Amino acid sequence: MTTKLDSFKVIGISVRTTNENGQAGKDISFLWNKFFEENIFAKIPNKISDEIYSVYTHYEKDHTKPYTTILGYKVKNSEPVIEGLVEKVIDTSHYKIFTAKGKLSEGVVFKEWQNIWNLNDKLNRSFTSDFEIYGTKSQDPESAEVDIYIALN
Repeated sequence: MTTKLDSFKVIGISVRTTNENGQAGKDISFLWNKFFEENIFAKIPNKISDEIYSVYTHYEKDHTKPYTTILGYKVKNSEPVIEGLVEKVIDTSHYKIFTAKGKLSEGVVFKEWQNIWNLNDKLNRSFTSDFEIYGTKSQDPESAEVDIYIALN
């Protein structure tokens, strides 16, 4: 499915990483742990919802080169950034939506990303800002659903 989304802002924590040599798996796992250990939820005022956004942005070129991952929440555009956090405005764009379904412990989200990477040539990706949304459907780790939005040209 393809959809157009208007611009919105995410505030959270970030890491610069790469998919080379499995580095992203380590860095993003560390980021998720930090997200919960430091109770980032409580540090971000005026969240639009409790859905966690995992944003992939500032691509050096494409998914094979370094990029930034931000874990955070969608907030009102006027929301100031608190020290220690980062903000990212996701520009208005068209997105192709993929849904990872299954056991989170079996890497269903990563497996869906592998599928997306295999489709890169057919998708016409813009490599601006892609993101996953962890909402109510993602809460059951045995039968989770995580939507992945891929920005298109």
